Amino acid sequence: MQFIDLAELQVIGGKGGDGIVAFRREKYVPAGGPSGGNGGKGGSVIFVGDENLQTLLDFKYNRIIKAENGERGGPNNCTGANGGDRIVKVPVGTMVYDATTEEIIGDIVETGQTLIVAQGGKGGLGNKYFLSNRNRAPEYALEGLDGEEKFLRLELKLLAEVGIIGLPNAGKSTLISAVSSARPKIADYPFTTLVPNLGVVRKPNGDGTVFADIPGLISGAHLGIGLGHEFLRHVERTRLLLHLIDITSDDPIADYSKIQNELAAYGRGLSDRPQIVALNKIDASDRSDEEIAGMISELKSLAKTPVFQISAVTRLGLDPLLQEVWQILDRMLVTVDG
Repeated sequence: MQFIDLAELQVIGGKGGDGIVAFRREKYVPAGGPSGGNGGKGGSVIFVGDENLQTLLDFKYNRIIKAENGERGGPNNCTGANGGDRIVKVPVGTMVYDATTEEIIGDIVETGQTLIVAQGGKGGLGNKYFLSNRNRAPEYALEGLDGEEKFLRLELKLLAEVGIIGLPNAGKSTLISAVSSARPKIADYPFTTLVPNLGVVRKPNGDGTVFADIPGLISGAHLGIGLGHEFLRHVERTRLLLHLIDITSDDPIADYSKIQNELAAYGRGLSDRPQIVALNKIDASDRSDEEIAGMISELKSLAKTPVFQISAVTRLGLDPLLQEVWQILDRMLVTVDG
């Protein structure tokens, strides 16, 4: 499946139906009164959150979305039918912006949540509406109003409590496959992961926590180099970052600093997000215990957070790591509730 997390489109609410001019023509009624009905309301374009969607791919081919027009009024005081609303499913996590003003219109964060993005126009009034003691035979009616027309920009920011970050080949995809039922593509070369992978990890009490493997972070990612700029936005939604470092790389400390620099350069509070640091591939390391201990001490000093040693392949150290994740998330939940 092709992953699309940005889309631009035009939405148009339906035009309201016109009111009409009509008079009663009844047998034995020599001077029938006005009977022109009102036009129907135009339909609206409505977005609905759908947790089964993971991409904005549909909008790549459908760039204009229009609701139905209302029908014109009829004689005998008949109101025209309302235009049908256009219901459009979007992934949960979609942010909707007015592409012209850059104003945020809405943020769809739950399945079933609705957002009216283009209101339908009001129906015009028929001449029956204008009947009065002064005007017993009005010969005019109003046209229906046009519906709203907007150019939108959609941004999909995946909803995950834990974001797994790190340089390519740090083992992010392997980790998410080890702790959840997700089965991402895994290989030993950079940029194997071209889309964010989501996996649900079960807590001891059975509750599910969504983890996201955020790919494409390299030096210069915040400037759009590589894939990073496309995926840094997904980090914004996460409550906790799990920073994975490949202990077999030439300089794990420098690897850590590269990612931290990208988070700081991107801004939006990412560098202040709570983090856990984990040295991965500990089973494949040929470094001495003293060298690893010095590395952990330096990382603790830089990160101001516990540093774990794990192997996503052999599952070594994953239980203590996840225990720390649950404890931090629980503390954050207590803080919010308090």
